[in-house]
Amino acid sequence: MKTRSIFAAFAAAFALAATLCSCNSKTQETAETPATALEYMESLGLGWNLGNCLDAHNEGVATESYWHLDHGGLQIATQATFDSVKAAGFSSVRIPVTWMGHIGEAPEYKIDSTWMARVTEVAGYAKKAGLKAIVNIHHDGGAANQPGKENHHWLTINKAVEDSTVNKAIKDKLYAMWNQIATNFKEEGDWLMFETMNEIHDGNWGNGANTKDDGASYRVLNEWNQTCVDAIRAAGGENETRYIGIPGYVCNPDLTIQNLVIPNDKVEGHILIAVHSYDPWDYAGSGLHSEWGHTGKDIVEGTSEKTYTDMLDRLYEKYVKVGVPVYFGEFGCVHRADDHAEGFRKYYLEYVVKAFREHHMTGFFWDNGYDMEGDDAFGLIRHDNGAWIANGQEIVKIMVDAFNNDDKDYTLESIYNRAPEAK
Repeated sequence: MKTRSIFAAFAAAFALAATLCSCNSKTQETAETPATALEYMESLGLGWNLGNCLDAHNEGVATESYWHLDHGGLQIATQATFDSVKAAGFSSVRIPVTWMGHIGEAPEYKIDSTWMARVTEVAGYAKKAGLKAIVNIHHDGGAANQPGKENHHWLTINKAVEDSTVNKAIKDKLYAMWNQIATNFKEEGDWLMFETMNEIHDGNWGNGANTKDDGASYRVLNEWNQTCVDAIRAAGGENETRYIGIPGYVCNPDLTIQNLVIPNDKVEGHILIAVHSYDPWDYAGSGLHSEWGHTGKDIVEGTSEKTYTDMLDRLYEKYVKVGVPVYFGEFGCVHRADDHAEGFRKYYLEYVVKAFREHHMTGFFWDNGYDMEGDDAFGLIRHDNGAWIANGQEIVKIMVDAFNNDDKDYTLESIYNRAPEAK
């Protein structure tokens, strides 16, 4: 496929350039053998999230599909789910996993064997379907002591910043957990990668203590990422060279660029940067506005196509340009109730996915399986049987075509020029 040759040529060009320069930062040092990492990024293709299933939780216990009960009924993942995802044109899946409620006491922090077996089974569905997969630690991360809320999270960065003893205990737990998870999958090859954590923040989505603690929150998260990488490598087997995704603070692209320190790794070129974007949220996530882009009127002020591509440019310059892959572990845009608003949704997703491709990145659509419209309505494919939700088939085809079509006349500019008209 021609799209693959684009990545291969880019990787080869960078490998040549890397021999002509020396790099001083940790980010650049990690990229001494970038071609391998970029080729792996290429192999991920366009991705899909099994959202709100194994990551769902209630009263401090991860409970599969608990969150689906009011949004389309109980949806327990099956082989049919992943077969449908593959048939739809996706190449990889992200399997978010929350572990709390299934973790024993210190110092072993033994993961419940039944929960581990279920995670293994679901990952196996992806393998059998011919998909690459990402397994992570997901909603274990959360803010402590939120007013009016009982909190069961243990990856509490605000507590870790405030108390070094708490930080050490969290790192010990992270090490024990990732060592167990990696050991469980140690015989599995590079169809599987790990992602250390998800959207770590103090409850304020990047606008809290991290803005005034002189970098302490970022330093703690960097320590946690290093701990996870060390634990995975120590598990041996295929983990010695397994690809690992690491997040910056709250997976925010700019906070990542400004503050993430890539862990020291025993194997070079096997770290990928995980970021998220539902920008702008009041369009893509909540559905508060019905239009987006240069032709829209009911838009989030101050946002545009250029806002999005400028963000991708910054990520490209910081990471991809020096051989460190970037993937959007989550992106998406919610389903609308009327055709006009859906027209803008289709435009947004086509433009965003094509922008990923032109910046040598990829993304994993956040599909929570919800069969509804408006706020949080990201459902495309039912998680129990792989059936389409609403116009999911059309939406997926638009994204897959945008990612894979390398016709010279099919560009961001050509998409931009046929944006829908506002009401």
